[in-house]
Amino acid sequence: MDSTTYANSLLTREVAGRAAALQPLLRELAAQGDADRVIPPAAVKALSEAGMFRLLTPARFGGLQADLRTLTAMSEAVGRADGSAAWVAMIISVTNWLACLFPDEAQEEVFGADPDARVTGVAAPTSVGERVPGGWHVSGRWAYNSGAPYATWAAVGSLLKSEHGEVADQALVLIPAADLAIDDTWYTAGMRGTASNTLIAQDVFVPEHRVLSVPAAAEGVYPRSSNGETLYGASFGPMLVLCLAGPLLGLGQAALDTVAAAADSKPLAFTIHGRQAESVGFQTQVAEAALKVETARLHIYRAADEVDTAAAQGPLDYPARAHIRAQAGYAVQEILGAIGILLNAHGSAAFAEASPLQRIWRDANTAARHAGLVPLVGLEVYGKTLLGVNDRVSLMV
Repeated sequence: MDSTTYANSLLTREVAGRAAALQPLLRELAAQGDADRVIPPAAVKALSEAGMFRLLTPARFGGLQADLRTLTAMSEAVGRADGSAAWVAMIISVTNWLACLFPDEAQEEVFGADPDARVTGVAAPTSVGERVPGGWHVSGRWAYNSGAPYATWAAVGSLLKSEHGEVADQALVLIPAADLAIDDTWYTAGMRGTASNTLIAQDVFVPEHRVLSVPAAAEGVYPRSSNGETLYGASFGPMLVLCLAGPLLGLGQAALDTVAAAADSKPLAFTIHGRQAESVGFQTQVAEAALKVETARLHIYRAADEVDTAAAQGPLDYPARAHIRAQAGYAVQEILGAIGILLNAHGSAAFAEASPLQRIWRDANTAARHAGLVPLVGLEVYGKTLLGVNDRVSLMV
């Protein structure tokens, strides 16, 4: 193990420990965030003070400049207490990383004046940028902007038009949150506390240096200076897809922990078993669910290590990226399968409003439907590479 790898492993353990220390508070506040449809300020304050939003912010701006494994460990640990809190912490951290792929001038704008800047974003190009001198005028709406109430900047997708009115590029553009309106649209069954509302821009000026070409970024071409910061050489698609799995790993483990703890005293109705834990059938279900969560964890952390290693040694090629896209979707389906088994084993009490299991089930099933985790897309992308079919169906690979 080289010195950099050793240092990163120590940081991963330290960050995971900090996140675990927050679990009692976050667990206590989770129901409030779910009911209010926004993470409580006390939870945001605790996450911020623990450095959870600055994991991937450059060290030169006072951030931890960690890696994908550390981000995954953090969001898994937070997810064991509250899926929404884990999702927002992950989104802000990874979008801060994304902001650091932009030209250096943009990074200085975002983090130079405010080291605690929180960037959120929506990659879907649901806006149009009209060419004007020095940049673009951008107008549009972006749904599903997680953590919108607590963001200071947004990185949002746009189709950029040339002077002749033709689409010249698909890009991400950086816009101060103060220049955007928020439409309260996030009325959902799960992940309610993420407050993933809709951002609105009307003729917002975006200068040239706050634009990142998505097709170029997908191939590892970033307009930033290297600065010797290997974290920001990580592959675009794998980074932005794999990060989504951490909160789901936490939710899967939370379901397993909750069901196993209850089994010691909860009877198995209409049987001779005074405790669920005595039943061979129950034991078998718990074992199967545990192995599914473990399978998911093995896939995700192995893929995260691959992304982190490549950030320092060279870009991942397309087949490797396709494999990671498939792993992410597959792993998340294993987690959903585990949660389904566990709720069946626990029984109808899982759906009592007072039970954390119903919120875990709602949060996991909502988060797993993120476009970056659609399993059939990942399987198609990976299957094409295995068969030598060269069609590209997604930039998020």
